[in-house]
Amino acid sequence: MSKPLILVSNDDGITSRGIRVLVNVMQRLGDVVVVAPDGPQSGTGHAITIGNTLRLTEEEIFEDVIAYKSSGTPADCVKLAKFHVLKDRKPDLIVSGINHGSNTSISVLYSGTMSAAIEGAIEGYPSIGFSLCDFSAQADFSHTEEWVYKIAKQVLENGMPKGVALNVNFPPKRHDPIKGIKICRQARAKWQEEFEERFDPNGRRYFWLAGNFVNFDKGEDNDEWAIANNYASIVPCQFDLTAHHAISQLSDDWNWEELKQ
Repeated sequence: MSKPLILVSNDDGITSRGIRVLVNVMQRLGDVVVVAPDGPQSGTGHAITIGNTLRLTEEEIFEDVIAYKSSGTPADCVKLAKFHVLKDRKPDLIVSGINHGSNTSISVLYSGTMSAAIEGAIEGYPSIGFSLCDFSAQADFSHTEEWVYKIAKQVLENGMPKGVALNVNFPPKRHDPIKGIKICRQARAKWQEEFEERFDPNGRRYFWLAGNFVNFDKGEDNDEWAIANNYASIVPCQFDLTAHHAISQLSDDWNWEELKQ
């Protein structure tokens, strides 16, 4: 029987340490094709390139793996993979990462890593975004490898609910090994941004985004709690952003008849 076809992408760029780890693990599970950005695309969310050129160049960067770098966003990469690189071949799994930094809680909205996974889910493919909650330049990914393998193997064996992508976050490497996996919800937290006003050498003003991440969630069933307690968190995500609980309130409690006059 033929091996599963696995598409790998990310938002840190094709030369990042995290994608190399992910490619090595996926080679244990199937035939791997890589389409990833040619440079860092963190924080791009689900942006796509419109009104500009998209470059796609084959790279000999991974042993025994067909790989392409793209000038586009992570979502662009998945689209290019489907319509150009893979053509009539359908991936059995799309994986993105391993991201260098956390994508828990509200960060999933800004995440280029998760945009590649969500794009895969939009196209109907089982998809996973992997992130390591460590922004250090010397971050150690080694403790994530077997977990990445086991999670991806579970998805290949069991499939995924339609329109769902998994957002997987790993705690940074600590003295104790990862305790296990928690299937959980997204924590209620946000970034409290600050914009530092600065001046360049020519005296021109510019702003630099800064701020702190604030967790308002006291529950023990969310991704922030899982990471803080040395678990890997898995949050099932969907691209339908409809606030279903608000539909009845808007329909029944608001007076829309006045707007007809």
